[in-house]
Amino acid sequence: MKVAIVGAGKLGYKLSELISSDNDVVLIDKNANVLQRVGEHLDVLTFNSNGLQIETLNEIKIGTYNLIVAVTESDEKNMVICSIAKNLGCEKAIARVRDPEYVQQLDLIKKQMNIDHIVNPDLATSNEIFRYLVKPYAIYNEHFASGKVGMVEFKIQGMPSIHGKKLMDISIPFEKMLVVAISRNGKIIIPQGSTELFEGDNLFLIGAKNVIQNFSEKYKVSDHTKAIKKVMIMGGGKIGFYLSKRLSDFGVGVKIIEVDRERCKYLSENLDNVLILHGDGTDLGLLEEENIDSMDAFVALSGYDEENLLMSLMARQYGVKEVIAKVSRKNYVEIIEKLGINVALNPVDIIASNILRFVQGRKLVAVSHVLQGQAEVIEIIAHDKMRILNKPLQELELPKGIIIGTIVRNEEVIIPNGNTTILPNDRVVIFCRLSEVSELEKHLKPKGGLFR
Repeated sequence: MKVAIVGAGKLGYKLSELISSDNDVVLIDKNANVLQRVGEHLDVLTFNSNGLQIETLNEIKIGTYNLIVAVTESDEKNMVICSIAKNLGCEKAIARVRDPEYVQQLDLIKKQMNIDHIVNPDLATSNEIFRYLVKPYAIYNEHFASGKVGMVEFKIQGMPSIHGKKLMDISIPFEKMLVVAISRNGKIIIPQGSTELFEGDNLFLIGAKNVIQNFSEKYKVSDHTKAIKKVMIMGGGKIGFYLSKRLSDFGVGVKIIEVDRERCKYLSENLDNVLILHGDGTDLGLLEEENIDSMDAFVALSGYDEENLLMSLMARQYGVKEVIAKVSRKNYVEIIEKLGINVALNPVDIIASNILRFVQGRKLVAVSHVLQGQAEVIEIIAHDKMRILNKPLQELELPKGIIIGTIVRNEEVIIPNGNTTILPNDRVVIFCRLSEVSELEKHLKPKGGLFR
Protein backbone atom coordinates (compact mmCIF):
# COMPACT_ATOMS: atom_id res chain seq x y z
CA MET A 1 0.00 0.00 0.00
CA LYS A 2 1.25 3.52 -0.85
CA VAL A 3 0.61 6.34 1.62
CA ALA A 4 1.46 10.04 1.37
CA ILE A 5 1.52 12.07 4.58
CA VAL A 6 1.71 15.84 4.29
CA GLY A 7 3.00 17.52 7.45
CA ALA A 8 5.85 16.19 9.60
CA GLY A 9 4.59 17.39 12.98
CA LYS A 10 3.73 15.13 15.92
CA LEU A 11 0.76 13.50 14.20
CA GLY A 12 2.54 13.10 10.87
CA TYR A 13 5.48 11.45 12.62
CA LYS A 14 3.21 9.15 14.65
CA LEU A 15 1.29 8.02 11.58
CA SER A 16 4.50 7.41 9.66
CA GLU A 17 5.75 5.27 12.55
CA LEU A 18 2.54 3.22 12.69
CA ILE A 19 2.02 2.71 8.97
CA SER A 20 5.57 2.32 7.64
CA SER A 21 6.18 -1.23 8.92
CA ASP A 22 4.73 -2.91 5.83
CA ASN A 23 3.60 -0.04 3.60
CA ASP A 24 5.39 2.43 1.32
CA VAL A 25 5.20 5.83 3.03
CA VAL A 26 6.34 9.24 1.78
CA LEU A 27 6.38 12.12 4.27
CA ILE A 28 6.14 15.58 2.71
CA ASP A 29 7.14 18.78 4.51
CA LYS A 30 8.69 22.17 3.69
CA ASN A 31 11.10 21.98 6.65
CA ALA A 32 14.25 20.11 5.60
CA ASN A 33 15.62 19.95 9.16
CA VAL A 34 12.48 18.23 10.46
CA LEU A 35 12.58 15.71 7.61
CA GLN A 36 16.23 14.96 8.32
CA ARG A 37 15.39 14.07 11.94
CA VAL A 38 12.50 11.90 10.76
CA GLY A 39 14.76 10.09 8.30
CA GLU A 40 17.18 9.24 11.09
CA HIS A 41 14.50 7.37 13.05
CA LEU A 42 11.94 6.02 10.58
CA ASP A 43 12.14 3.91 7.45
CA VAL A 44 10.13 6.30 5.26
CA LEU A 45 10.82 8.30 2.13
CA THR A 46 10.96 12.04 2.89
CA PHE A 47 10.20 14.73 0.32
CA ASN A 48 11.17 18.35 0.99
CA SER A 49 8.47 20.32 -0.79
CA ASN A 50 5.13 22.09 -0.43
CA GLY A 51 2.36 19.48 -0.44
CA LEU A 52 -0.15 22.13 -1.46
CA GLN A 53 1.42 22.52 -4.90
CA ILE A 54 0.08 20.39 -7.74
CA GLU A 55 3.65 20.03 -9.02
CA THR A 56 4.64 18.30 -5.80
CA LEU A 57 1.75 15.84 -5.93
CA ASN A 58 2.39 15.14 -9.60
CA GLU A 59 6.08 14.58 -8.91
CA ILE A 60 5.36 11.79 -6.40
CA LYS A 61 2.65 10.45 -8.78
CA ILE A 62 -0.15 10.84 -6.26
CA GLY A 63 -2.56 9.14 -8.66
CA THR A 64 -0.83 5.83 -7.87
CA TYR A 65 -1.33 6.20 -4.09
CA ASN A 66 -3.95 4.46 -1.97
CA LEU A 67 -4.11 7.18 0.68
CA ILE A 68 -3.13 10.76 1.41
CA VAL A 69 -3.27 12.20 4.94
CA ALA A 70 -2.96 15.99 5.26
CA VAL A 71 -1.94 17.08 8.76
CA THR A 72 -0.26 20.46 8.27
CA GLU A 73 -0.91 23.27 10.76
CA SER A 74 -3.50 24.84 8.43
CA ASP A 75 -7.02 23.41 8.21
CA GLU A 76 -7.58 25.10 4.86
CA LYS A 77 -4.38 23.71 3.38
CA ASN A 78 -5.27 20.21 4.57
CA MET A 79 -8.68 20.34 2.91
CA VAL A 80 -7.31 21.70 -0.35
CA ILE A 81 -4.45 19.17 -0.43
CA CYS A 82 -6.92 16.31 -0.03
CA SER A 83 -9.27 17.69 -2.67
CA ILE A 84 -6.46 18.11 -5.20
CA ALA A 85 -5.04 14.66 -4.48
CA LYS A 86 -8.44 13.01 -5.00
CA ASN A 87 -8.89 14.85 -8.29
CA LEU A 88 -5.46 13.58 -9.37
CA GLY A 89 -6.50 9.98 -8.73
CA CYS A 90 -5.52 9.19 -5.12
CA GLU A 91 -7.84 6.50 -3.76
CA LYS A 92 -8.65 7.95 -0.31
CA ALA A 93 -7.99 11.21 1.53
CA ILE A 94 -7.99 12.18 5.20
CA ALA A 95 -7.71 15.77 6.47
CA ARG A 96 -7.09 17.15 9.94
CA VAL A 97 -9.48 20.04 10.63
CA ARG A 98 -9.41 21.63 14.08
CA ASP A 99 -11.11 25.03 13.88
CA PRO A 100 -14.42 25.10 15.81
CA GLU A 101 -15.88 27.21 12.99
CA TYR A 102 -15.85 24.13 10.76
CA VAL A 103 -17.34 21.62 13.20
CA GLN A 104 -20.95 22.11 12.10
CA GLN A 105 -20.01 21.94 8.42
CA LEU A 106 -17.85 18.83 8.25
CA ASP A 107 -20.34 16.71 6.30
CA LEU A 108 -20.74 19.47 3.72
CA ILE A 109 -16.97 19.96 3.49
CA LYS A 110 -16.40 16.23 2.96
CA LYS A 111 -19.02 16.11 0.23
CA GLN A 112 -18.03 19.26 -1.62
CA MET A 113 -14.26 18.66 -1.44
CA ASN A 114 -14.41 14.89 -1.93
CA ILE A 115 -12.64 14.11 1.36
CA ASP A 116 -13.21 10.64 2.76
CA HIS A 117 -12.53 11.31 6.43
CA ILE A 118 -11.93 14.38 8.63
CA VAL A 119 -10.30 14.14 12.04
CA ASN A 120 -10.22 16.69 14.85
CA PRO A 121 -7.77 15.77 17.66
CA ASP A 122 -9.03 18.52 19.95
CA LEU A 123 -12.67 17.55 19.57
CA ALA A 124 -11.87 13.85 19.99
CA THR A 125 -9.88 14.56 23.17
CA SER A 126 -12.63 16.74 24.62
CA ASN A 127 -15.16 14.00 23.91
CA GLU A 128 -13.06 11.49 25.86
CA ILE A 129 -12.79 13.85 28.83
CA PHE A 130 -16.51 14.60 28.71
CA ARG A 131 -17.41 10.93 28.58
CA TYR A 132 -15.19 10.18 31.56
CA LEU A 133 -16.61 13.02 33.66
CA VAL A 134 -20.34 12.66 33.08
CA LYS A 135 -20.89 8.95 32.54
CA PRO A 136 -21.74 6.68 35.46
CA TYR A 137 -18.69 5.90 37.55
CA ALA A 138 -18.92 2.16 37.35
CA ILE A 139 -21.12 1.11 34.46
CA TYR A 140 -20.09 1.29 30.84
CA ASN A 141 -23.14 1.64 28.60
CA GLU A 142 -21.45 0.47 25.41
CA HIS A 143 -22.26 -3.01 24.23
CA PHE A 144 -20.43 -5.10 21.66
CA ALA A 145 -21.28 -7.85 19.20
CA SER A 146 -24.75 -6.43 18.48
CA GLY A 147 -25.59 -6.30 22.18
CA LYS A 148 -24.47 -9.84 23.06
CA VAL A 149 -21.38 -8.68 24.95
CA GLY A 150 -21.29 -6.09 27.72
CA MET A 151 -18.58 -4.31 29.67
CA VAL A 152 -18.65 -2.97 33.22
CA GLU A 153 -16.23 -0.85 35.22
CA PHE A 154 -16.03 -2.09 38.82
CA LYS A 155 -14.22 -0.44 41.74
CA ILE A 156 -12.88 -3.13 44.08
CA GLN A 157 -12.73 -0.86 47.12
CA GLY A 158 -14.50 -2.58 49.98
CA MET A 159 -13.53 -6.09 48.83
CA PRO A 160 -10.45 -6.85 50.97
CA SER A 161 -10.70 -10.55 50.12
CA ILE A 162 -9.18 -9.92 46.68
CA HIS A 163 -6.72 -7.13 47.54
CA GLY A 164 -3.14 -8.21 46.86
CA LYS A 165 -4.16 -11.37 45.04
CA LYS A 166 -3.19 -12.32 41.51
CA LEU A 167 -5.92 -12.56 38.89
CA MET A 168 -5.08 -16.20 38.23
CA ASP A 169 -5.91 -17.00 41.85
CA ILE A 170 -9.33 -15.32 41.84
CA SER A 171 -12.52 -16.97 40.59
CA ILE A 172 -15.29 -15.39 42.66
CA PRO A 173 -16.80 -12.88 41.97
CA PHE A 174 -15.63 -12.84 38.34
CA GLU A 175 -17.07 -16.13 37.02
CA LYS A 176 -17.74 -16.20 33.27
CA MET A 177 -16.11 -12.78 32.83
CA LEU A 178 -12.64 -11.57 31.95
CA VAL A 179 -10.73 -8.68 33.50
CA VAL A 180 -9.47 -6.91 30.39
CA ALA A 181 -8.14 -3.66 31.84
CA ILE A 182 -7.29 -2.07 35.17
CA SER A 183 -7.36 1.65 35.90
CA ARG A 184 -4.80 2.36 38.61
CA ASN A 185 -3.68 5.86 39.67
CA GLY A 186 -4.44 7.34 36.28
CA LYS A 187 -2.82 4.54 34.28
CA ILE A 188 -4.61 1.89 32.20
CA ILE A 189 -3.04 -1.56 32.61
CA ILE A 190 -3.78 -4.49 30.32
CA PRO A 191 -3.48 -7.33 32.87
CA GLN A 192 -1.97 -10.78 32.76
CA GLY A 193 -2.77 -13.70 35.04
CA SER A 194 0.09 -12.69 37.35
CA THR A 195 -1.20 -9.13 37.78
CA GLU A 196 -2.03 -8.29 41.41
CA LEU A 197 -5.10 -6.31 42.45
CA PHE A 198 -4.91 -3.47 44.93
CA GLU A 199 -7.42 -1.38 46.83
CA GLY A 200 -8.52 1.54 44.70
CA ASP A 201 -8.19 -0.35 41.40
CA ASN A 202 -11.00 -0.02 38.89
CA LEU A 203 -11.51 -3.18 36.86
CA PHE A 204 -12.99 -3.37 33.39
CA LEU A 205 -14.86 -6.66 33.07
CA ILE A 206 -16.29 -8.11 29.87
CA GLY A 207 -18.64 -11.02 29.29
CA ALA A 208 -22.01 -12.05 27.94
CA LYS A 209 -24.53 -9.25 28.38
CA ASN A 210 -26.71 -11.21 30.83
CA VAL A 211 -23.66 -12.12 32.94
CA ILE A 212 -22.61 -8.46 33.10
CA GLN A 213 -26.14 -7.38 34.02
CA ASN A 214 -26.39 -9.99 36.79
CA PHE A 215 -23.02 -8.93 38.17
CA SER A 216 -24.02 -5.25 38.10
CA GLU A 217 -27.25 -5.96 39.96
CA LYS A 218 -25.62 -8.25 42.53
CA TYR A 219 -22.87 -5.78 43.44
CA LYS A 220 -24.99 -2.66 42.86
CA VAL A 221 -22.46 -1.42 40.33
CA SER A 222 -24.83 0.99 38.60
CA ASP A 223 -25.77 2.72 41.87
CA HIS A 224 -22.41 4.47 42.10
CA THR A 225 -22.71 7.52 39.89
CA LYS A 226 -20.54 10.57 39.59
CA ALA A 227 -21.96 13.86 40.74
CA ILE A 228 -19.90 16.22 38.60
CA LYS A 229 -21.39 19.68 39.09
CA LYS A 230 -18.41 22.03 39.04
CA VAL A 231 -15.37 21.80 36.77
CA MET A 232 -12.34 24.07 36.51
CA ILE A 233 -10.40 24.04 33.22
CA MET A 234 -6.89 25.43 32.95
CA GLY A 235 -6.39 26.49 29.35
CA GLY A 236 -8.94 27.93 26.95
CA GLY A 237 -7.57 26.47 23.74
CA LYS A 238 -9.57 24.37 21.31
CA ILE A 239 -9.90 21.39 23.67
CA GLY A 240 -11.01 23.68 26.50
CA PHE A 241 -13.53 25.33 24.19
CA TYR A 242 -15.09 22.07 23.01
CA LEU A 243 -15.12 20.55 26.49
CA SER A 244 -16.62 23.55 28.27
CA LYS A 245 -19.39 23.81 25.67
CA ARG A 246 -20.40 20.18 26.12
CA LEU A 247 -20.20 20.34 29.90
CA SER A 248 -22.22 23.55 30.01
CA ASP A 249 -24.89 22.10 27.72
CA PHE A 250 -25.03 19.13 30.08
CA GLY A 251 -25.73 21.42 33.04
CA VAL A 252 -22.27 21.44 34.62
CA GLY A 253 -20.86 24.68 36.03
CA VAL A 254 -17.59 25.48 34.23
CA LYS A 255 -14.75 27.92 34.93
CA ILE A 256 -12.00 28.43 32.35
CA ILE A 257 -8.73 30.10 33.34
CA GLU A 258 -6.93 31.47 30.27
CA VAL A 259 -3.81 33.65 30.25
CA ASP A 260 -4.35 35.24 26.80
CA ARG A 261 -6.71 38.23 26.92
CA GLU A 262 -7.77 38.00 23.26
CA ARG A 263 -8.56 34.32 23.67
CA CYS A 264 -10.67 35.16 26.73
CA LYS A 265 -12.64 37.62 24.62
CA TYR A 266 -13.26 34.95 21.97
CA LEU A 267 -14.37 32.42 24.57
CA SER A 268 -16.75 34.84 26.26
CA GLU A 269 -18.33 35.70 22.91
CA ASN A 270 -18.79 32.08 21.83
CA LEU A 271 -19.64 30.22 25.05
CA ASP A 272 -22.83 30.52 27.05
CA ASN A 273 -23.06 29.93 30.81
CA VAL A 274 -19.29 29.49 31.16
CA LEU A 275 -17.23 31.72 33.47
CA ILE A 276 -14.11 32.97 31.67
CA LEU A 277 -11.27 34.13 33.93
CA HIS A 278 -8.30 36.03 32.54
CA GLY A 279 -5.29 34.91 34.54
CA ASP A 280 -2.43 32.48 34.99
CA GLY A 281 -3.66 28.96 35.73
CA THR A 282 -0.50 28.32 37.76
CA ASP A 283 -1.28 31.20 40.15
CA LEU A 284 -2.22 29.48 43.40
CA GLY A 285 -3.72 32.69 44.75
CA LEU A 286 -6.11 32.85 41.82
CA LEU A 287 -7.03 29.19 42.18
CA GLU A 288 -7.80 29.69 45.86
CA GLU A 289 -9.87 32.80 45.13
CA GLU A 290 -11.89 30.73 42.63
CA ASN A 291 -12.42 27.99 45.23
CA ILE A 292 -10.50 25.17 43.59
CA ASP A 293 -11.07 23.11 46.74
CA SER A 294 -14.81 23.06 45.99
CA MET A 295 -14.41 21.75 42.43
CA ASP A 296 -15.51 18.25 41.48
CA ALA A 297 -12.96 18.09 38.67
CA PHE A 298 -9.86 19.91 37.44
CA VAL A 299 -8.74 19.60 33.82
CA ALA A 300 -5.25 20.82 32.84
CA LEU A 301 -5.12 21.68 29.13
CA SER A 302 -2.26 24.13 28.73
CA GLY A 303 0.29 23.69 25.96
CA TYR A 304 2.99 22.52 28.38
CA ASP A 305 3.10 19.00 29.80
CA GLU A 306 5.10 20.06 32.84
CA GLU A 307 2.60 22.79 33.67
CA ASN A 308 -0.31 20.37 33.32
CA LEU A 309 1.35 17.81 35.57
CA LEU A 310 2.31 20.36 38.21
CA MET A 311 -1.14 21.92 38.41
CA SER A 312 -2.82 18.51 38.40
CA LEU A 313 -0.72 17.65 41.43
CA MET A 314 -1.74 20.92 43.08
CA ALA A 315 -5.41 20.16 42.39
CA ARG A 316 -4.92 16.83 44.14
CA GLN A 317 -3.43 18.69 47.10
CA TYR A 318 -6.57 20.82 47.28
CA GLY A 319 -8.73 17.69 47.41
CA VAL A 320 -10.17 17.67 43.89
CA LYS A 321 -11.40 14.11 43.23
CA GLU A 322 -11.25 13.99 39.43
CA VAL A 323 -8.01 15.32 37.92
CA ILE A 324 -7.35 15.08 34.18
CA ALA A 325 -4.27 16.25 32.28
CA LYS A 326 -3.32 16.56 28.63
CA VAL A 327 0.17 15.09 28.27
CA SER A 328 2.08 14.57 25.02
CA ARG A 329 5.37 13.00 26.10
CA LYS A 330 5.41 9.24 26.62
CA ASN A 331 8.17 9.30 29.21
CA TYR A 332 5.85 11.05 31.65
CA VAL A 333 3.70 7.93 32.10
CA GLU A 334 5.47 6.81 35.27
CA ILE A 335 5.26 10.32 36.73
CA ILE A 336 1.54 10.41 36.02
CA GLU A 337 1.07 7.11 37.85
CA LYS A 338 2.86 8.40 40.95
CA LEU A 339 0.96 11.68 40.98
CA GLY A 340 -2.38 9.88 41.09
CA ILE A 341 -3.91 11.74 38.14
CA ASN A 342 -7.18 10.08 37.16
CA VAL A 343 -6.75 10.36 33.40
CA ALA A 344 -3.90 11.53 31.18
CA LEU A 345 -4.64 11.93 27.49
CA ASN A 346 -2.45 12.32 24.43
CA PRO A 347 -4.44 13.82 21.52
CA VAL A 348 -1.93 12.49 18.98
CA ASP A 349 -2.38 8.88 20.13
CA ILE A 350 -6.17 9.22 20.16
CA ILE A 351 -6.43 10.60 16.62
CA ALA A 352 -3.75 8.30 15.18
CA SER A 353 -5.81 5.35 16.38
CA ASN A 354 -8.92 6.92 14.82
CA ILE A 355 -7.18 7.23 11.45
CA LEU A 356 -5.93 3.64 11.54
CA ARG A 357 -9.42 2.37 12.31
CA PHE A 358 -10.77 4.26 9.30
CA VAL A 359 -8.21 3.07 6.78
CA GLN A 360 -8.63 -0.54 7.84
CA GLY A 361 -12.11 -0.48 6.37
CA ARG A 362 -15.59 -0.98 7.76
CA LYS A 363 -15.59 -4.72 7.20
CA LEU A 364 -12.79 -5.08 9.73
CA VAL A 365 -13.91 -2.78 12.53
CA ALA A 366 -17.45 -2.85 13.83
CA VAL A 367 -16.99 -0.76 16.99
CA SER A 368 -14.09 1.30 18.33
CA HIS A 369 -13.73 3.20 21.62
CA VAL A 370 -10.82 4.83 23.40
CA LEU A 371 -10.60 3.95 27.08
CA GLN A 372 -9.61 6.92 29.28
CA GLY A 373 -7.40 8.20 26.48
CA GLN A 374 -4.84 5.43 26.95
CA ALA A 375 -6.21 2.19 25.55
CA GLU A 376 -8.45 1.19 22.69
CA VAL A 377 -11.36 -1.21 22.76
CA ILE A 378 -12.19 -2.47 19.29
CA GLU A 379 -14.57 -5.03 17.90
CA ILE A 380 -13.47 -6.69 14.68
CA ILE A 381 -15.12 -9.12 12.33
CA ALA A 382 -12.49 -11.72 11.48
CA HIS A 383 -11.94 -12.58 7.83
CA ASP A 384 -9.99 -15.38 6.24
CA LYS A 385 -6.94 -13.26 5.33
CA MET A 386 -6.19 -12.04 8.83
CA ARG A 387 -3.00 -13.15 10.49
CA ILE A 388 -4.58 -13.93 13.86
CA LEU A 389 -6.75 -16.76 12.48
CA ASN A 390 -6.43 -20.50 13.00
CA LYS A 391 -3.78 -20.35 15.72
CA PRO A 392 -4.21 -20.83 19.47
CA LEU A 393 -4.01 -17.41 21.13
CA GLN A 394 -0.95 -18.48 23.12
CA GLU A 395 0.94 -18.96 19.84
CA LEU A 396 0.18 -15.47 18.49
CA GLU A 397 2.90 -13.87 20.64
CA LEU A 398 0.74 -10.83 21.36
CA PRO A 399 2.50 -8.08 23.38
CA LYS A 400 1.50 -7.65 27.04
CA GLY A 401 -0.44 -4.51 26.13
CA ILE A 402 -2.94 -6.47 24.01
CA ILE A 403 -5.62 -8.88 25.21
CA ILE A 404 -8.42 -10.74 23.41
CA GLY A 405 -11.53 -10.01 25.50
CA THR A 406 -14.35 -12.05 23.96
CA ILE A 407 -15.21 -14.01 20.84
CA VAL A 408 -18.77 -14.34 19.57
CA ARG A 409 -19.31 -17.32 17.28
CA ASN A 410 -22.72 -18.49 16.08
CA GLU A 411 -24.51 -16.53 18.85
CA GLU A 412 -22.22 -18.05 21.53
CA VAL A 413 -20.11 -15.73 23.70
CA ILE A 414 -16.69 -17.27 24.34
CA ILE A 415 -14.35 -16.09 27.10
CA PRO A 416 -11.06 -17.12 25.51
CA ASN A 417 -8.01 -18.80 27.00
CA GLY A 418 -4.59 -19.65 25.57
CA ASN A 419 -5.96 -22.60 23.61
CA THR A 420 -8.81 -20.67 21.96
CA THR A 421 -8.58 -20.16 18.19
CA ILE A 422 -10.17 -17.33 16.20
CA LEU A 423 -12.08 -18.44 13.11
CA PRO A 424 -13.40 -16.53 10.05
CA ASN A 425 -16.55 -14.44 10.75
CA ASP A 426 -15.96 -14.44 14.52
CA ARG A 427 -16.72 -11.13 16.21
CA VAL A 428 -13.72 -10.38 18.43
CA VAL A 429 -13.40 -7.67 21.09
CA ILE A 430 -9.78 -6.65 21.64
CA PHE A 431 -8.23 -4.38 24.26
CA CYS A 432 -4.98 -2.63 23.39
CA ARG A 433 -2.90 0.13 24.92
CA LEU A 434 -2.48 2.94 22.39
CA SER A 435 1.28 2.48 22.60
CA GLU A 436 0.81 -1.05 21.19
CA VAL A 437 -1.45 -0.09 18.29
CA SER A 438 1.32 -0.60 15.73
CA GLU A 439 1.90 -4.14 17.03
CA LEU A 440 -1.81 -4.92 16.89
CA GLU A 441 -1.89 -3.71 13.29
CA LYS A 442 0.59 -6.39 12.28
CA HIS A 443 -1.82 -9.08 13.45
CA LEU A 444 -5.00 -7.52 12.07
CA LYS A 445 -3.93 -6.37 8.63
CA PRO A 446 -4.07 -8.71 5.65
CA LYS A 447 -0.77 -9.29 3.89
CA GLY A 448 -1.68 -6.80 1.20
CA GLY A 449 -1.79 -3.82 3.59
CA LEU A 450 -4.48 -1.73 5.22
CA PHE A 451 -7.04 -1.68 2.40
CA ARG A 452 -8.66 -4.81 1.05
